[in-house]
Amino acid sequence: MSNDIDLSRVPRHVAVVMDGNGRWAQKRGLKRTEGHAAGEEALFDTVKGALDVGLSWLTVYAFSTENWRRPLDEVRFLMHFNESLLLRRRDELNDLGVRVRFIGRRSGRVPKRVLRHISDTEALTAKNRKLTLTFAFNYGGRAEIVDAVKSIAEEVKQGRIDPSRVSERTISRHLYAPDMPDPDVLVRTSGEFRTSNYLLWQAAYSELVFTDVLWPDFRRADLFSAITEFQNRNRRFGGIGNPD
Repeated sequence: MSNDIDLSRVPRHVAVVMDGNGRWAQKRGLKRTEGHAAGEEALFDTVKGALDVGLSWLTVYAFSTENWRRPLDEVRFLMHFNESLLLRRRDELNDLGVRVRFIGRRSGRVPKRVLRHISDTEALTAKNRKLTLTFAFNYGGRAEIVDAVKSIAEEVKQGRIDPSRVSERTISRHLYAPDMPDPDVLVRTSGEFRTSNYLLWQAAYSELVFTDVLWPDFRRADLFSAITEFQNRNRRFGGIGNPD
């Protein structure tokens, strides 16, 4: 563990855009899919690092609503890979005290067997509280807001919500995981400087940390570096913060 981390000020929630799998593979003359497979080690080392420092929530961008536009063989691989990852690793995560959850649309083109494994994994790990590991799967930030608005509109139609009283809190209650705290830190790997439709509502005041490390090379030390950078920032939330 990094000695630079103040364990009394560890962020509650870190979200990660796991980017760079394809470029990692191409640099080595491999298929893009082999980069996705290599990312598994990065994910689990990061999870163990999160446990080491006492992080409560870790959310990772596993498959976006835009990823369906990728070549069919890559999409099929990602569906199979995420399914096999659950089957191979959920017992280990359960033994570590990790609660596994998923946010995203559970409909459309996601195979029904994958949805069953998602539900089974959530049920298996539901009582764990050391760390909540959330996979954003078939997820898009705009889609989440659209779905929240649709849900609110339906409740307005049924007379359960007064439209004049709709607030930010109302919208937050209708997101995929209403109990999930907003991420304190949002990390993106691979040197790209954008959030790519990820947690748009929740990340309004997240500290953004960008790293050139490609996701398959990411390890707990990189997580610790992001946390240290977070701790060195002055979060003002629109106010004046703590001026020197």
